[in-house]
Amino acid sequence: MKRDLLSRLRLGGWYYLLGALLLLLGVPFYQLLVLNPLNYTAILSNPGGNHFALYLAWISNYTLQYMLYRVLLLAAFALLLTLPFNLFRIIVAQEIVDQQERADEEEEEGEAEEDEEEQMDSDGMPPYAWRGKGFAVIAAWAGLAGVVAYILGAGVGTLYILVVSKSTPLPGNFTTLYNIFSLTSNTLGIGLLALSTLFFGALIARRGRNLWPTPWIFFGYMALATAALLSGSAVAVAGSPGEQATLTTPAFLLFGLWILWLGILLVRLKPEK
Repeated sequence: MKRDLLSRLRLGGWYYLLGALLLLLGVPFYQLLVLNPLNYTAILSNPGGNHFALYLAWISNYTLQYMLYRVLLLAAFALLLTLPFNLFRIIVAQEIVDQQERADEEEEEGEAEEDEEEQMDSDGMPPYAWRGKGFAVIAAWAGLAGVVAYILGAGVGTLYILVVSKSTPLPGNFTTLYNIFSLTSNTLGIGLLALSTLFFGALIARRGRNLWPTPWIFFGYMALATAALLSGSAVAVAGSPGEQATLTTPAFLLFGLWILWLGILLVRLKPEK
């Protein structure tokens, strides 16, 4: 693995560690220590017909606390923007190494290595490395689209709620727009992330010990479990856009653990000797 690619992956690993810590510790502890004493959870779970009115009134009274909460959540996902394609590069690089090791003739293998040295692209990968890696390509683009959709949906939705919370009466289309933003982030975004983690996990688990070290195999199987929870959460939100799904919290926690694992694996990468 090229040193410039290795350095990039290590740097990404630190980003993912920070993002995972925000999801696992920052957001939950902020909600527990700051928001819950202000009755945030009680307001959020209020089943009455005036749910939105109470929710917006609470936000109007505690705007700063709400903004910080949303910033923490958005920052956690923003740190993951490079994750899908970095994971794609790792899978492709591992496949290339495996192909080289199985080369029949040493002379052909040496020529392939020379060509690789001469034809590296700006990412430190051979040109057209994506060929024959259809599921990995889908996983990478789905993951990137999922992160972007979540950030856009949650970010624009937060700004909209902050503006509406200061105005009375509520706009007639408030519920519709609120549901659109919720579906964009929690159904489209999380659904695409579920698809991405499913494909990445399947690609790693499929080759197993023939290609991957044991920590990466566990990482692959953990991706499959994460995909199951994320997809369940996305479907649940699609059924009730205005409410938080029961699976959302465990799905985010498992997703955070999966990212944490990846971050640890990346920062511990070492150049080949």
